[in-house]
Amino acid sequence: MNKDLNHGRLLANRYQLSDLVGEGAMGKVYRARDTILGGVTVAVKFLSQALLNDNMRERFEREATISALLGEKSIHVVRVKDYGVDKNNIPFYVMEFLSGASFNEVIRFNPLTLDRFLTLIRHVCLGLESAHQGIDLNGELCRIIHRDIKPSNIIVVQDPTLGEVAKILDFGIAKLIQASANQTQSFMGTLAYCSPEQMEGQELDNRSDIYSLGVMMYEMLTMDMPLLPQNSSFGGWYQAHHNFKPEPFSHQLQIPEKLQTLVLRCLAKAREDRPQSVREILNILESLESLESIPIDHITNPSNLLIHDDQTQVAVDKTLNTESSITEICLQTTWPQNKPLRKIVFAQLISTPLGEAPVLCVMLDQEDIHNRIASICYNQFLYLNYPHPMLLWITLLYNAEHGPKWLSCYLDLKSNKGQQISRSLSEQGKYRILFYALNQSSRCQHVASSVINAQNRKMLEQWANLSQVTRSVGDVTLAKEILKTELEKLKDKILSKVKQSKLTDASSG
Repeated sequence: MNKDLNHGRLLANRYQLSDLVGEGAMGKVYRARDTILGGVTVAVKFLSQALLNDNMRERFEREATISALLGEKSIHVVRVKDYGVDKNNIPFYVMEFLSGASFNEVIRFNPLTLDRFLTLIRHVCLGLESAHQGIDLNGELCRIIHRDIKPSNIIVVQDPTLGEVAKILDFGIAKLIQASANQTQSFMGTLAYCSPEQMEGQELDNRSDIYSLGVMMYEMLTMDMPLLPQNSSFGGWYQAHHNFKPEPFSHQLQIPEKLQTLVLRCLAKAREDRPQSVREILNILESLESLESIPIDHITNPSNLLIHDDQTQVAVDKTLNTESSITEICLQTTWPQNKPLRKIVFAQLISTPLGEAPVLCVMLDQEDIHNRIASICYNQFLYLNYPHPMLLWITLLYNAEHGPKWLSCYLDLKSNKGQQISRSLSEQGKYRILFYALNQSSRCQHVASSVINAQNRKMLEQWANLSQVTRSVGDVTLAKEILKTELEKLKDKILSKVKQSKLTDASSG
């Protein structure tokens, strides 16, 4: 066996190459140590010597540029850190080293559970959306079409902060859509995942990636391909993508009908029949994530009082891998010195690697905290725009043995803090509840997480926007009293619904 001459080589007086970890049509990828940054592991990709011409050099440099700029926008795209040419005049670029499994490996033996599917495909969609929205290249907004979305180009890594994260790889054949450029028309991609228009060599837009995404989603859910050609030639796949209907989903898989419809829409032959943007897909995925929530009927209320509700079961932090590190941050969060040591509830934003996260801080007796860990959590939001824009954020913890625990928090939506928290709840779609014990306030005792569905997230944003243009004509205290009174009217109705849902769950179990 010939020894790899790159092994141990010091590249650009900085990157010490070790083993070859990947090889493809465009070139080779090596594991390396960044000697300047304390030996951090990176990946170095070289352009294949067989492709050393001006056109391929330009494409290779474009791949590095695209990945670098997209990596700044989204954590769901592999990040490029450096670019250069070695002493043999061979281009290379340096990217984060990703140790994980591709979607191919993840679904090799079993299809994904619905929860895991929704999490990972949402990551892919967020990365794709950042590409489709475009990057600023030399002062021009250039939208990017990946053109090769498939399971082998998505890797799942275990991030020390975020848990399980999906990232898009290989923008090697991505196309920049520039208004000022003449776009070439040629076929590039992987036959099984290509859109009909891609097979024809037509000019592509974001809807071609959405078709490829649909093929991949079908495969992730079923471990089968939606289309099977008569043979694996270009002509066979051309006929399949143009003329064959996708295989129907098996009823045994118990895939929600709404998700089946979404995947089949992505696989529409005509691009105008597909979802027109990744954001449209994300909105549907978010609604699927909150399918288990049980709505509480709206009640008759004053015309200036707006009510929205949401309820989800509290998820104990250790059951959510993706939140484990943020949970650790929450557990280390101390009770603020400017807050009294008594049984109160207040909201704040805490710093995490994902940015500012909204949390609800609660102080209870130690025994009460223990009693509430297994509770069901119901959320409701009441908004008042007159006499002063105010939001009442209600969390109900309930279990049959210990009864209800009402956690009420007022947000003044004319204040910067209230605006920030309301918008953060809307943007992130979830919040954490941090429990503190009266006699042990130095650290958080327990953390629970609760999800806000897409409809309520939209309402929170609308209320924040409305409050900015609504003039306060009364006292803040009066607004709080009105909301408190409305809550008292609602309590029996909420409890009735909670108990009924518990009985329904018990009977269905």
